[in-house]
Amino acid sequence: MIRLSVRARSIPRRGFTLTEVLLVLAILGVIAAMVVPNLLGRQKEALIRTSKMSIKSLEEACTQYAISHEGDFPQGSNKEAFGVLLNPGVDTDGKPISPYLKSVPNDAWNNELNYQFPPKVAEATVPSIWSSGPNRQNEDGGGDDITNWK
Repeated sequence: MIRLSVRARSIPRRGFTLTEVLLVLAILGVIAAMVVPNLLGRQKEALIRTSKMSIKSLEEACTQYAISHEGDFPQGSNKEAFGVLLNPGVDTDGKPISPYLKSVPNDAWNNELNYQFPPKVAEATVPSIWSSGPNRQNEDGGGDDITNWK
C-alpha cells in the first residue's frame, strides 16, 4: 500500500486548480470592463461616418444627374428625386439612360436618406440631403440628424 500512495503522488497533475481558473476569469473581466465601453463609443462614430459617406454618394449621383441635365438637380423630395435617379428614362436617340443610383440610398441604421431640392439652406448650391441619425427620427436636419450642410 505504501507503494501505491507513492505512485499516486508521482503522477503529473493534469488541468487547472479552481484558484487558477478564477484568477484568469477575474483578469478577463477587468480587461472586458476596460475595452467594451470604448468599443461601443467607436461603433456609434463608425455608423455616423458610414451615414456621411452615404450622403456624399447620393450627392455625387445628384451632381452626375445635373451634369447630364444642364446643371439642374432633381426637383422635389425623396420620391420624385429617387424615381428620376433610379429610372432616368431615355436619351434623345431613344436609348435607355443608365441609372444614377442602383437602389434607394439608406443610412447606417437602414433608414432611407432624406432629399430636398430646392435646398433648405438658401446659399447652398447642392440639394439638401440628411439622415435621421442615431435616434431614427427625422427632425428635418435638426437634433442628431446627419446632414450635408452642417
